[in-house]
Amino acid sequence: MSRSPGTRRVPTLAFACALGVAAFAAAASLPAAAQSPAPGAGKAMEQFVPIAIYRTGPYAPGGSGIYGAYADYLALVNARDGGVNGVKLVYEECETGYQPDRMIECYERQKAKGPTGAAAFTPSGTGGVYALIDRMTADKIPSVTIGYGRTDSSDGRVFPYFFPLISNYWSENTATIRYIAERESGLEKLKGKRIANVVMDFAAGRETQAILDAQAKRYGFEVTTFPITPPGLDQRAVWLQVRQYRPDWVLFRGWGAATPTGIKEAARAGIARDRIIGWWWSGSEEDVTPAGDAAKGFITAQFHATGPNYPVFEDIKKYVYAKGAGNVEENRIGSVYYVRGVLHGVAVTEAMRTAMKKFGNRPLTGDEVRWGLEHLVMTSERIKELGLEGLMPEIKVTCADHEGDGAIRFQQWDGAKWTMISDWIKSDQSMVRPLIEASAAQFAKEKGITARDCAGETN
Repeated sequence: MSRSPGTRRVPTLAFACALGVAAFAAAASLPAAAQSPAPGAGKAMEQFVPIAIYRTGPYAPGGSGIYGAYADYLALVNARDGGVNGVKLVYEECETGYQPDRMIECYERQKAKGPTGAAAFTPSGTGGVYALIDRMTADKIPSVTIGYGRTDSSDGRVFPYFFPLISNYWSENTATIRYIAERESGLEKLKGKRIANVVMDFAAGRETQAILDAQAKRYGFEVTTFPITPPGLDQRAVWLQVRQYRPDWVLFRGWGAATPTGIKEAARAGIARDRIIGWWWSGSEEDVTPAGDAAKGFITAQFHATGPNYPVFEDIKKYVYAKGAGNVEENRIGSVYYVRGVLHGVAVTEAMRTAMKKFGNRPLTGDEVRWGLEHLVMTSERIKELGLEGLMPEIKVTCADHEGDGAIRFQQWDGAKWTMISDWIKSDQSMVRPLIEASAAQFAKEKGITARDCAGETN
């Protein structure tokens, strides 16, 4: 892997100060992502992989952690394995600032690079997914979004190029209600309970309203939604309203600086943090560290484990960071955001490997990688071979199911680190899948789309 000329430095200190994350201060002069230049048309054994990233803006720690780690995993596959079956991965960052219009610009700039065009694209935000659906479908380039994106795009019959892998927002929400039921000693105990749904008022924050309403109707609990205006730096009035509501449980869909702000306001309002369950975008170290003691006891959903003690991270240190080629501060390896970036890399490269079994060991088109994603099976044996044992659940993606039916765990902040407090909990697909299919069917009707017949596609 080669550095681009004039590689810049990441202004990580500025990000940390904006969010109050003092732990990042010492890393302010670390070099930025070691990016390979886009391949020329003559480089027949190179696969171009675009990386839409947001190292700037109010959500920068998430963007730098996830997509910097994505680049690290691609660098690992190059350095350790010589690429995917001999095909070298060449990647390039494009800064989006977490803005949908800039995500579109990055996509248009990068989609045709390399001998076969972009292998896949990571829209780096649910808003970006919504903005790119028509373009990416027309261009036959798959979208890979681990733990985010438009939930009904899990129906691959209507959304053939969109993959909200491992678990989507509706699955997460059903697992969360199941976890609350465990704490309350049974689903029947949910009847009459009050749940406050505190959400960022943007696309990703609003994603779970339909499934939550359906669960409230089925189990007899009451839910009231309290929206937070992005970026969520003033939440005092919201949490005073939550206190007046007197909920039994609080679901909190914060993001970026809104998460520690909300945690501190919840503490000020006297709401017990061990009765607040965040979605997984409230569950990073960067989310809780700025909240100090107020965060102790806070619980969040999670679709992977965390921590540096996994073989894949040892390999990344050996083959990437030891050579001065890391794309993130080294002390973030194994953190929540970092794990998610690695999982993006795993999904894309394993989809390539799967597709090559059908199309040969050569650079692939986006449509061929789409086929690989639709036939992606991550067994426990393969997960172990990749050095990820215990880090992620097994998943199986199909033509119709672009999620993979991954399980959810729950973690709790003990004041210094995240501790897993549950086993893997399966989502309730008896509720999730019918809603997904109904929503996807409505989208198909509005767009004049004929759903694919997946009957002939098998893994």
